[in-house]
Amino acid sequence: MNTKKVRHITGLTVLNILFIALCTIIFIPILYALSLSVSRGGTGLNSGLSFWPQNPTLANYYEIIVNEPFLLWLKNSAILSIGTMILAMGTAITAAYAFSRYRFKGKNGVLQVLLILNAFPQILSMFAIFRLFKTFHLLNSYIGLIIVYAGSMCIFSIWNMKGYFDTIPIEIEEASRIDGANSRQLLFKIVLPLARPAIIVTAVMVLIFVWNEYLFSTTFMMNENSYTLAAGLYQLQSGDYSRSWPLFSAAAILVSIPILIVFFCIQKYMISGLTAGGVKG
Repeated sequence: MNTKKVRHITGLTVLNILFIALCTIIFIPILYALSLSVSRGGTGLNSGLSFWPQNPTLANYYEIIVNEPFLLWLKNSAILSIGTMILAMGTAITAAYAFSRYRFKGKNGVLQVLLILNAFPQILSMFAIFRLFKTFHLLNSYIGLIIVYAGSMCIFSIWNMKGYFDTIPIEIEEASRIDGANSRQLLFKIVLPLARPAIIVTAVMVLIFVWNEYLFSTTFMMNENSYTLAAGLYQLQSGDYSRSWPLFSAAAILVSIPILIVFFCIQKYMISGLTAGGVKG
């Protein structure tokens, strides 16, 4: 075995050890939260760090599902997430395809303006959005929040999918037109199936953003019946005397499960959907 091969194997071994150590360090808080969620008592600070409680119980999960409005929070988050994903993706797919394939005056300028708007801090627009919502009676409304979320994520979706559309050879579309395909057939039967990885990954990114969003949901959804999961988790910890870390940990684990399921279902699309979308701008 030559020296070059030995160095290569040694370097890969050291790199893998570092990655394993890093994943272990990141996984420690998750393990502790999982352990805390099946422990008894009202606080997680009265004992030392332990990854397995002495008397594990599922009472915290029962409490959060049965005695707390967790399912209502779940329904609100699901409506907002799915509604935002449909609106944002329906707008972004057609816009990204137009920016990728058509030449028109001001195209680059519009893309740059969208990029600047995406970098604009959202919190600076809170007061203006609140006044608009109050004027048009959109407070505590799914529709108003879906519009805000869709507008926020539409820019990211356009840029990511435009980069992927740019990687699809134009010759495929030209051949389809020669065979008699119209613009509608070209988009829905040729382009969209080829862009499936980017569409799925972008849709999931939108879904995750809305699922975890806290600031807008707590500002514009002030009715207890309209709380999302993020707002509901905050309510569990809002009282200094009623605070229960095991209950909060159980709720946090339950909140994470749907997103983890979605992520594992689409993980085969993650690399191609994200990296190909960033090849061209």
